[in-house]
Amino acid sequence: MFTGIIQAKGTLSQMVRQGEEALLTVSTDLPLDDVKTGDSIAVNGACLTVTQKKTRGFTADVSAETLAKTNLGLLKTGDWVNLEKALRLTDFLGGHLVLGHVDGLGRIVEKTVRTKSVLFAFEVPDQLMKYIVEKGSISVDGISLTVNRCVRNQFHVNMIPHTAQGTTLGLKRISEPVNIETDIIGKYIEKLMINNRGSSPVDWKLLAEHGFLR
Repeated sequence: MFTGIIQAKGTLSQMVRQGEEALLTVSTDLPLDDVKTGDSIAVNGACLTVTQKKTRGFTADVSAETLAKTNLGLLKTGDWVNLEKALRLTDFLGGHLVLGHVDGLGRIVEKTVRTKSVLFAFEVPDQLMKYIVEKGSISVDGISLTVNRCVRNQFHVNMIPHTAQGTTLGLKRISEPVNIETDIIGKYIEKLMINNRGSSPVDWKLLAEHGFLR
């Protein structure tokens, strides 16, 4: 589990395809003294398992599912990535609870640089938009952001310069793909709203039948 507070950037040193999967090597100045083989690191918001530590970096296996759902498979040698080590129970939760399980890809449709902030608009598939709410949290390439507003299948965020400079988003251009992980709370609520009869959702009729509405 992660917080969405990016700790450092790294660069892709190598991506070796192994059938439907891949072996990824990242170079970084992020201190890895407290990381051992088998630990998790979020790369652009995707939770990967460290398979080997290097002097300044690490390697990790990337599954076919991760390649299909994220932008990791689109990376080229030298591309920057966002990095965050796994959350400890004693750490500050500065962002929000991020699982590192990317839901799918979105893309940048607007980017406006202002004096004190950078405004972004992202377009996402309809099936993800239902989990995105104004003033809620969302992870974009592993970065915990607050949703300012939602319009159809787009959401807007306001990023401070510190975050833009310390992450890959400040380098990205319009139309580039980004990894999207929606807030886990919305998914659990949706699941709980399906009653034990199978597929009937909690709706106004059901609430009225059970006395919750007058």
